[in-house]
Amino acid sequence: MNETPREKVYSEAEIADRLEKELPKWYYENGWIRRKYKTHSWKSTLMVINTVGHLAEAAWHHPDITASYAWVEVRLMNHAAKGITDKDFELAKKIEEVVQWQPAREGGALEGTPPTDQRFAYIKYD
Repeated sequence: MNETPREKVYSEAEIADRLEKELPKWYYENGWIRRKYKTHSWKSTLMVINTVGHLAEAAWHHPDITASYAWVEVRLMNHAAKGITDKDFELAKKIEEVVQWQPAREGGALEGTPPTDQRFAYIKYD
């Protein structure tokens, strides 16, 4: 019988070290790595949820999401491995990259949402 090798499950100390180095806005609590994104409105909240959903589906690794009017909390844990694995860290990095993306800071043709006009406020960037 051919068994698939088990993924490495990180210890709490290893998780804390990786989060500090790679994902400083994320934290570990109750078996999950977590991040809360603050938004400006329900519309923005839904946009974040859909973005996370798209990335998770493409990665075939699915987070738990809790949301309210002006925030979204993303929680990652590898259910099959019953712990935090490289899949969690990699998806967290991709979510962070996309949700926190600010085109205006990169220069180029994409200007991003107007920072001084609250009608277009989106994410409360860290």
